[in-house]
Amino acid sequence: MKIERHGSAIWYGDFAQGCGSLSTESAALDDHYYCAASRFDRHCGSNPEELLATAHAGCFNMTLSKVLADAHLKATQLLTSATVTLEQHDARFTITAVHLSLRAVVPNTDPIDFRRLVAMARAKCPLTRLLNAEVTLDTSLQGEWGTPATAAAMASV
Repeated sequence: MKIERHGSAIWYGDFAQGCGSLSTESAALDDHYYCAASRFDRHCGSNPEELLATAHAGCFNMTLSKVLADAHLKATQLLTSATVTLEQHDARFTITAVHLSLRAVVPNTDPIDFRRLVAMARAKCPLTRLLNAEVTLDTSLQGEWGTPATAAAMASV
C-alpha cells in the first residue's frame, strides 16, 4: 500500500524580511502565515520545526495506539509532546534532535510491558524513521508570474 499526502509553501521576498504561507491538502492549514521571525524569534506565525514536532507527536500517538491494540490494550489517553531542536553549525542550520515526551493512561497494563510497547512504537513510527529517509527534489525555474524561464531549468536534484 502506498499513500501520498500533499502540502505546499509559498515564499515572497528575501530571507530576513520575506514571508509566506503554508497549506495542506486537507485544508487543516490554509495559507497559514510563516516567516523568519516566526522561526527564529517566536513571532506570530508558524514554522517548519513546530509543524514537524506536531506531526511527529501525532504520528507517534497513532503508532502507539496500534501497538497497544495489537497487544490487546487500549489507551484512554496518550498525550505526547515533541521538541524539535534546530541548531546552527558552521553557518548551516540542522535539526539535531527530536525529543518525545509521553504521558499515557493505559488501564490494566504492566509498566515493564508498557515500556517495551513504547519502544516498539518508537521503532515503528513513520516520522521517527523519516529522519533517516531519502529526500528527492525536482525543480523548475520560473520567470516572472509563473512563466517558464527556460525548458533547461527543469531538473531533478
